[in-house]
Amino acid sequence: MSFHHCALSDLSAAVPRTGLSAFVFAGGGSLGAIEVGMLRELLQRGERPGMVVGASAGAINAAYFAGQPDDDGVATLEAMWRRIRRRDIMPLTMRGFLDMVLRRRPHLFEATALRVLLEKNLSYTRVEQAAIPLHIVATDMLTGNEIILSSGPVVDAVLASAAIPGVFPPVRIGGLDLVDGGVANNTPISVAVGLGATRVIVLPAGFACALRTPPSSAIAQAMHALTLVIARQLVRDLEFYSARAEIFVVPPLCPLDVSPYDYTQCDRLIDRAAEATRTWLNEGGLEKAFIPGELREHEHDMVY
Repeated sequence: MSFHHCALSDLSAAVPRTGLSAFVFAGGGSLGAIEVGMLRELLQRGERPGMVVGASAGAINAAYFAGQPDDDGVATLEAMWRRIRRRDIMPLTMRGFLDMVLRRRPHLFEATALRVLLEKNLSYTRVEQAAIPLHIVATDMLTGNEIILSSGPVVDAVLASAAIPGVFPPVRIGGLDLVDGGVANNTPISVAVGLGATRVIVLPAGFACALRTPPSSAIAQAMHALTLVIARQLVRDLEFYSARAEIFVVPPLCPLDVSPYDYTQCDRLIDRAAEATRTWLNEGGLEKAFIPGELREHEHDMVY
């Protein structure tokens, strides 16, 4: 397993600038379905990245796309997202709950269901076997350092990147206990730039900006709060790295009233994202780099 946890300046010095393009897939739980609609439209416009980088739910999309980076591959990924349900990732059972309480297990779910889903659908076994270079971002649970996984078992790498602390167990790779890449770098633009990308297209999952009431469960509340923090960080990263690379951000859906813990709306999210991305492309979205207003703090008037 190959991984890095050096500073961005170290990565930049090690990799020459060659006009490399990259797709960056952000995390966001069930909102990762939004990225599939974006991806489909980008490919139909002829966009072909030289590498892909992903974190958390975005690592799932990045890994699937890197294995077959064409229209057929995206169609397969889309079909998976359209049929996926929360039980396929987080199967809550009474036995699992009792195990956590009685055995003082520090996580709510085992990652068995997600592992089976990945093993069943990914077409390759090691990160370095992807059709285009793939880099998956995880977080060292002990130090909080960003870890970039560029080789080794791809399922383990994705599981580590998607291991929400307290929800899933950490994944041990290279002597480190790794958790959700979103903790260290949910939208890893810095990784793409550090690895030599001079043109970056960001596929953000966005955040639920139009919920009428707070999420009802503890997990849903935590995931929603995390996406809010992530959106703020993404704006700061875009402002910083725009001087180092040409960065285009596909606008996230807005208004959005779907929790990142809700997997029943994936069909609708994909369709809405595809339509919105198509409009954005038609209006010259890839001709001028700017930060979408949908990522900035805003409110919606609620109609009840």
